[in-house]
Amino acid sequence: KIVGVTYGNGLFVTVGESGTILTSPDVTTWTERTSGTSKYLYEVTYGNGLFVTVGNSGTILTSSDGNTWTKRTSGTSVDLLGVTYGNGLFVVVGKNGTILISSDVTTWTERDSGTSKYLRGVTYGNGLFVVVGRGTIITSTDGTYWTERDSGTSEYLRGVTYGNGLFVTVGWEGTILTSSDGISWTSRTSGISKLLNGVTYGNNIFVTVGQSNIIFTSPDGDSWTKSLPIPSFRRPLL
Repeated sequence: KIVGVTYGNGLFVTVGESGTILTSPDVTTWTERTSGTSKYLYEVTYGNGLFVTVGNSGTILTSSDGNTWTKRTSGTSVDLLGVTYGNGLFVVVGKNGTILISSDVTTWTERDSGTSKYLRGVTYGNGLFVVVGRGTIITSTDGTYWTERDSGTSEYLRGVTYGNGLFVTVGWEGTILTSSDGISWTSRTSGISKLLNGVTYGNNIFVTVGQSNIIFTSPDGDSWTKSLPIPSFRRPLL
């Protein structure tokens, strides 16, 4: 099962269960890489010339080329579920309100998130880190000091992105919230009660995906349109 994907330096990198890492320059031909771990890898990002992926039991791996991966000492054994890069800083989030930050991927420092809830997604935009999780949204300008925001929902938020001047987060029961500043959030209508697992922005459109391979798109984060579901597929033999 593949759960995380990013793009950087001309390469797509995707990660998932049992330490799986695949790379592709064109999303057509994929090559499996040796991760050096059997831990579940939840998310991957690219920043400052490095790919960084995180997973179970405090796992953090980094790579400059997507091929050779190095295990880093995170200083924690909790599951790490999200990672992003912004303002010269990598920010990692996970269970029990865990937040780790690093400017060099070698030394990781734990910060007080102010919550013990699951933190599942993290993004950076407009000078602000935004973290979402189980019924919670917290923000920070520097990755060190965090403030809890009123999300207006108790649903588990699973993914968050920033694009076109807007933060968008999605989660359980078809939840979609938007914010222009990361502080005040507005609920949007998806029209479904299924889990929305991830969201991104590109080519002037927001895209969220979820349970039963469902896809919703929006040009503005306000009005969402259901698209054709993602076709079922099997992972090819490599």
